[in-house]
Amino acid sequence: MADDPTTAADPASQPEDDTPLDALGTLAMQTVPISEHLDHLELYTSRGLLSVLWHGPADASAVVVCVGGAMGGLLGPDGGLYHRVGVGLAEQGIGVLRVSYRRPNDMAMCVHDTLAAMELAARHGALRFAVLGHSFGGAVAIQAACHLDVQSVPGVVTFATQSAGCEMAERLHDRDLLFVHGTNDQILPHQSSEMVRMLAGTGELWLLPGVDHLMSPAGDELYERMMTHLPALLAEPESQTLEAQDA
Repeated sequence: MADDPTTAADPASQPEDDTPLDALGTLAMQTVPISEHLDHLELYTSRGLLSVLWHGPADASAVVVCVGGAMGGLLGPDGGLYHRVGVGLAEQGIGVLRVSYRRPNDMAMCVHDTLAAMELAARHGALRFAVLGHSFGGAVAIQAACHLDVQSVPGVVTFATQSAGCEMAERLHDRDLLFVHGTNDQILPHQSSEMVRMLAGTGELWLLPGVDHLMSPAGDELYERMMTHLPALLAEPESQTLEAQDA
């Protein structure tokens, strides 16, 4: 791949030769198994604690990365959507990383954390990623995807995204983009997602009538959609499958 998670870099936040994971300057890392398909990782750095809940096989080739809003958090939209998706996709052999930022609301650091988590998965064998972001995290997801090519990140899903920080969305014109927003969002109106879609020049805008900023009460509907959308998005490209059969 042209620009995989082991080489992608944010020039504004790290030395030119460092990868995102190396540039964290991790002082120590702990991993504790929570259940058969869930590990809790903590990376201690001089600029804060980066935590990751890792669902599914450590060597999964397809991985979903979930990031929260300006206050951080690991649960995601209504009803703990990120946790539910993590449990459900792990059963299909798809990895899910739920990222808790070192410094919520600091865009550069949050994007860096997301890329570092993706690199960690790549070092274990991940090849394809989908990035999910809620509210402020929508901009984090957009920016993280912009650092990588379409083979590495074929798609992004945002939930009630802000438009600030999404100015580079036009770089994702070749991706599968899904913008989800509720029409009863009192914090970020649905026009925010409409604007980001317009900037990208592509993607689906899914408006949910009566749904608020936390995507309530659409949790079940979102879960069902993600459980079909994400496996299809991350499916091994047909050309690679044919090559494997020929071999």
